[in-house]
Formats: sequence, C-alpha cells, structure tokens
Amino acid sequence: MRILSLIPFFVFLLVLSACDNPSTADEVAEVEPTTAPAPAPEKAATPAAGLEIGDTAPDFKLTGIDGQMHSIASTMDANGAAPKGYVVTFTCNTCPYAQGYETRLAALHEKLSPMGYPVIAIQPNDVEIKPEDDLDAMKARAEARGFGFVYVIDAEQTVYPQYGASKTPEVYLLDADRVLRYHGAIDDSAQDPEGVTQRYVEMAVAALEKGESPDPAEVKAIGCSIKAK
Repeated sequence: MRILSLIPFFVFLLVLSACDNPSTADEVAEVEPTTAPAPAPEKAATPAAGLEIGDTAPDFKLTGIDGQMHSIASTMDANGAAPKGYVVTFTCNTCPYAQGYETRLAALHEKLSPMGYPVIAIQPNDVEIKPEDDLDAMKARAEARGFGFVYVIDAEQTVYPQYGASKTPEVYLLDADRVLRYHGAIDDSAQDPEGVTQRYVEMAVAALEKGESPDPAEVKAIGCSIKAK
C-alpha cells in the first residue's frame, strides 16, 4: 500500500522533468504525420495525330492520273518555277463534300498556282471500299471537271496517316521548305459556295506573302471520313 501511495509523486516528477527539458518538448512538437501524399495522376498518352503547325511534311511518290509518278519536289507552279508553297489537299471522287468543293478547288489552283502555290490533290480512300475512287475513275472525273492540278492516288494508304488527314477534303498548306503553315478547311461554307465569308486557304497564302504567320492556322475540316482498309 505504501508503494501505491508513492505513484502520484513519481508521475509528478516525470511531468516536471519533461517540462523543464526544452529538447524533449521540441521533439514532440516536430512529429509529422507519416501518411504519404497521394501520387499525382498519370498523364494519358497522346495518340499520334500527324503533322502539327511548324512540322516539316514528308514528301511522297504517288501515281497520278497521267500515269506518271509525282512528288512535292517534282511539282512546279503555273510559271514552271519552283513553288513558294504547296496546297496539299486530300480529296476524292465520291464524297459529297469533296464533290461540292471540286469547282472551288480547281479555281483555287488557277488563282494560286501563278502566285507560286499549286494544288496537289491526293485521293486516300481504299478503292476496294470505294471502287469509284480508283485511278481510272479519278482520270475520268478530272477530265469531266477540268482539273488543272496534280491528282494522285495514295493506293497503299501510307501518305495520309503521316499527315494525319481524316477527312475529304482536308488541306495542308506547306511553304517552300515543306513546313506546315495552315491545316484544315478550304473555307467556312462546306455546303453552300455562295455562303462563303472566310476563304481560309487564300487568307493563309496572303499571310505568307506578307511574311506573316496565317491566322487562323488551323480550322476543322468538314467532310467525309477517309475509307481505310
């Protein structure tokens, strides 16, 4: 019983000792929670999307409606000179949107090629899915519509994925060094030629002629999806 009566006295001495020892008090105050912070969420992988503004476009060698092989490097402007740029356009015979732009695309070539910016049209659809887009049909349509631009077929479907094209029509305006300067729609009225108020490709070329960057540099293309194998 005498031992039990002394317990409060010893407790009092321990508390007094802790209070008189600053280092012990500091150690108690510095104790931190041991729970680790939640890790930051991982960034989702970005899928390949083809060319971005400022990228250098790959050249190609594709068969044209004249039976000859064509490339960006081999294309001349209306003056027979090395172009200042190229209006590379993915298009086809069968898409209603592409058909609606045929006259405008031909007119664009007639206007821009003498300025040094010829149109190069590429048909990217799988002809097993769209037989009316094969080379013979392309030749017949070009003759019927009076196409004056280079019209080639991406028969192996190797070119359009490199560019990131997904629609017909879809334009990639390149400068003389094949650097992408504008990408997307030809103008702002896919279904009504009379309703055009913004001629995006012509605006982009005008900017390049002034030594400026096109603004806008990208406008979403409106058209049919490219038919892949």
